[in-house]
Amino acid sequence: MQRFHFAAICRRAAALCALVAAGLLSLAAGFAHAEDAALAEARAILARHPLIDGHNDLPNVIRERGVPPRDVAAFDLRKHAIGDTDIARLRAGGVGGQFWSVYIPSTAAVGARGFARAQLEQIDIALRMIERYPEAFALALTADDLERATAAGRIASLLGIEGGHAIENSLGALRAYYRLGVRYMTLTHFDGNDWADSATAAARHGGLSKFGIEVVREMNRLGMLVDLSHVSEDTMNDVLDVAEAPVIFSHSNARALSPTPRNVPDAVLRRLPQNGGVVMLSFISLFAVQGDEHARWQAAFEQATGVKLGDAEYDAAYAKYTVAHPEPRATLADVADHVEYLRDVAGIDHVGIGADFFGEPDWMAAGLEDVAAYPALFAELLRRGWSEGDLARLARGNVLRVLRQAEQAAAGRQRERPPSHATIEQLDGGKALPDKY
Repeated sequence: MQRFHFAAICRRAAALCALVAAGLLSLAAGFAHAEDAALAEARAILARHPLIDGHNDLPNVIRERGVPPRDVAAFDLRKHAIGDTDIARLRAGGVGGQFWSVYIPSTAAVGARGFARAQLEQIDIALRMIERYPEAFALALTADDLERATAAGRIASLLGIEGGHAIENSLGALRAYYRLGVRYMTLTHFDGNDWADSATAAARHGGLSKFGIEVVREMNRLGMLVDLSHVSEDTMNDVLDVAEAPVIFSHSNARALSPTPRNVPDAVLRRLPQNGGVVMLSFISLFAVQGDEHARWQAAFEQATGVKLGDAEYDAAYAKYTVAHPEPRATLADVADHVEYLRDVAGIDHVGIGADFFGEPDWMAAGLEDVAAYPALFAELLRRGWSEGDLARLARGNVLRVLRQAEQAAAGRQRERPPSHATIEQLDGGKALPDKY
């Protein structure tokens, strides 16, 4: 009798275990289905609202890592390219517009050769890249151009200078770059320049100099977007004080979550609605890791190596140091947290995407290693309750609005004032340039 009772208990326990196991399997299957459904919906949303990304360094990858370097034809984007960007992955990522960064270093060595020379070479690489793939890319100079390219199934391609050192203190050079297709300029890079302070170098001007203000005014008159990524907080505020058109941060995150000077502080985020600008969020792990973990790692790295971000020796020192001391890495969820924080502080109309892919997948947040990964972020936001309308603003609506408003502001400024012929010598002191060279 006891043996029968024990056997019955065993049979019931086995049945209960089977039910629990089946329930867990069903729950897992349901979760996987929800994951698949969110990702499928994210892809569908990006098909309806193709993403405009604010910053991709592919032209510099071609310049530095091509085989041979600088050879646009040899760097075949119709195949799986080294790094993180090629045509197939752009298509998979739902990209409909891309600001290609025409980055040049701000180092003294490049300056000795001539910043303008390097900048013209880099613009040439980007333009030849766009021209080489007419079935995929279309050069866009206006918001209307961008929308026409999208309607034709091509990736609208715009150019952005990364660092005001490229103009060599010349408003004439600024206008020449605009004529070549440049539609934004980041005012500084890692180093400051003669008229604006950087976030990652000692301040020289307390923000913008008088000539720096004139640069911003002339950019507004042209319709060239003023990009405040990389600049100091003082420079951000000085620009917002004088800007006549919306600004962008082409690749920056929230400083409150990730306390690096490259990110945007709350006080500046709260000023954006009045200006109309947009913060385009970066996927680089360094700018998305939350808390002070990365700051502590960075301090230890700098103390051990004597090298800082932006130094010529950085890459070699980083490779050696990280063998024993891996850099803290952000996750896709961290990036989604930044998106939501920017939305909550600045507003849904003032956030976009500027991933800053630069050929190094290991430097990006885990799960966002290449340009095919945008739908994964949008799927995460869908799970967090985002609507299609808000995702459409994030993907393209906000930056498209900013571009249109900058064009409209430029039309008004051009009716009011001619091209500026001011010089840095006249505005910031020192001996003025002679009339004849």
